[in-house]
Amino acid sequence: MSYLLDTKIVSAHLRQPRGLMHRFVQYSGRLYVSSVALAEPYVWAFRKPNPTSTLAAIEVMLRDEVRRLDFDDDCAKRFGQVRAELLERGVGVSFLDLLIAAVALVHDLTLVTHNTADFRNIPGLRLEDWLAP
Repeated sequence: MSYLLDTKIVSAHLRQPRGLMHRFVQYSGRLYVSSVALAEPYVWAFRKPNPTSTLAAIEVMLRDEVRRLDFDDDCAKRFGQVRAELLERGVGVSFLDLLIAAVALVHDLTLVTHNTADFRNIPGLRLEDWLAP
């Protein structure tokens, strides 16, 4: 099984790499991050007075630990399909969460998140929480 890491997991790993290192080693070569999920860690980095070390940590993660998946046309189509279905059912999901979920669905990946409640209404999406006690 392969995994897509959401923003919360990426941020937790960047803040305290030892906390999730065993998972990153265990699933080496099967970890992905969406270009959408990278946006928030970059915001976090650029809000620091000196973003150099955080930017370097992001680059190391992208080079050595995960593979990046871009949000492409197939992801956009799946986003539209799932959002339409959720709107028909009267279910709200944040725009950003649904963008990330669409990438996981298109690539048949399990989404790793600490915010499982935010994603649980998305049909067909497999979830794991690597930060749960």
